[in-house]
This record gives sequence, C-alpha cells and structure tokens, in this order.
Amino acid sequence: MTPCALIPVYNHYATLESLVGTLRAQSLPVILVDDGSSEVTRRTIDELAAADAQVTALHHAHNRGKGAAFLTGLEAAAEAGYTHVLQIDADGQHDPRQAGLLLDLARADELALISGTPAYDASVPAVRYYGRWITHLLVWLETWSRELKDSMCGYRVYPVAATLAAFAEQPVGRRMDFDTEIMVRLFLSGTRVRFVPVDVRYPADGLSNFRMLRDNLRMTWLHFRLLAGMPLRLASRIIRRRSTS
Repeated sequence: MTPCALIPVYNHYATLESLVGTLRAQSLPVILVDDGSSEVTRRTIDELAAADAQVTALHHAHNRGKGAAFLTGLEAAAEAGYTHVLQIDADGQHDPRQAGLLLDLARADELALISGTPAYDASVPAVRYYGRWITHLLVWLETWSRELKDSMCGYRVYPVAATLAAFAEQPVGRRMDFDTEIMVRLFLSGTRVRFVPVDVRYPADGLSNFRMLRDNLRMTWLHFRLLAGMPLRLASRIIRRRSTS
C-alpha cells in the first residue's frame, strides 16, 4: 500500500499551511488540486509545493466542482504510482491528526473504501445535522442496505484502481453530489466500505462552498437517478441468488 493525501481546494487558503504541515508530519505526500480558486489561494498552493518536493500543485483554470477536482488528483495519484488516496476537505472541519485511524483500516483491508463517520461537537448547525438523515435514509433505500452509515463525510481513504474504475463505468457527480454518489457506486460494484468515527467541527470563521439551493437540487437529482435504478438492481440481485441456489 502506497498512500498519498488528496485535497480539493476552492478558496480555502487560510487553512492550507497547517493542514498540509500536519499531513506531511505523518510522512504523507500531498496532492493539492486548485479548483479555479482566487489568486491568493493559487499562490498559497504554489508556495507550499515549491517548499516541499512531496507536495504537488495542480490547477483548474475554472471552477469545475469538488468531484472534478478529486478526479484530477486521483488520476495524478495513479500516474505517480500511489495505490490509495486519503481525501480530506480543505475547510478545516476534519482533524488531519486522525489520518492514521483511516489509513490503519485501509492497510488492514486494502480493497475497501474507508470513510469517517462524523463525531460532531457543539458547532454543528442543526440544519446540517438533521438534514444529513434525509440522505442517510435515501441511501439505505437506494442500496437496500444499512451498511453505509454515512455517505457525506469527506474524510476517506479510496483504493485508487477501484475508484478510477467506478468513474469509467458511468458518470459520477462532479460537484457536492460527489461524496455520496461515489460511495454508493463503489458499494454497488462490490467494494467493501468500512467506517471509523472522526471528529468534525464547523469553525466560526470557516468558509463553506455548499450552496443551499443549487446543491440541494443537485442532490435531489442524484437521489432520483439512484432510486430510478433500484428496481433493476433488485431484479438482478434476485436473479443472481436464484441462479446460485
């Protein structure tokens, strides 16, 4: 197993130096993907890469979305020979010191997707906390399983080969629908998904790129597509069971 960290970035320049420093202190190479950010963010990313040969800076000329930035970094990780990527959000919600918790699980099961399950402190907005349960319930219905405890946490370790295959098999959301869709697609393709509790906080001065109307509409369309495909998936499962019985 050869892991690196992958951080999609859109204007989160204030948190980057500390985040990258903590990950590098754990001997993790870091890939930063600037998703069409402001000049100060681009400059911060380039400075971090210039100061450390184990930090790679990639840039999108225009904002293309978190999923698109992740895919750019994932392809670069594969080309560089990394087998796993630790995805962590750039907004300071996740504690990079807990990266080892996820990586240890990945080493124990290298073919699995490892995901955090949020352990919130008092800073979590109520609308975010309770709104997540709508997604949880829909995902359980779409997968006909309660194995996916949380499909929205952006702190994960992905097996590179399986994740690239999921992108190649069919389109995956490129914006805020990405985290949920890629987990569901990997799970439905047979990838094991394992979970570990991670601390999640919402900094008072934090910058969120979630747009309530736009991204909720995008999530609604995602769940419509996944629900529409559920009858076919159930029929296929029944046929497979009968053929093996």
